[in-house]
Amino acid sequence: MDPVKLLIVLLFVAIVVSLGSALRELARSEGDGRKLVRSLTWRIGLSITLFALLWVFYLAGRIRPHGIVPSQ
Repeated sequence: MDPVKLLIVLLFVAIVVSLGSALRELARSEGDGRKLVRSLTWRIGLSITLFALLWVFYLAGRIRPHGIVPSQ
């Protein structure tokens, strides 16, 4: 597997794990939301990192968009 694709998949998995951790903390919340805020902060940071890496990989030519091409 291409290392770029592997990195993207790992970041997606980390984002989902962080979101699950935040959901768990929300469900067992006892009034202290520091763990919840920390989990959501990690998720936001990972999402921004993923977006930035996708943009850099696109500009470097490592990934190309594909899919439906509008007809002309």
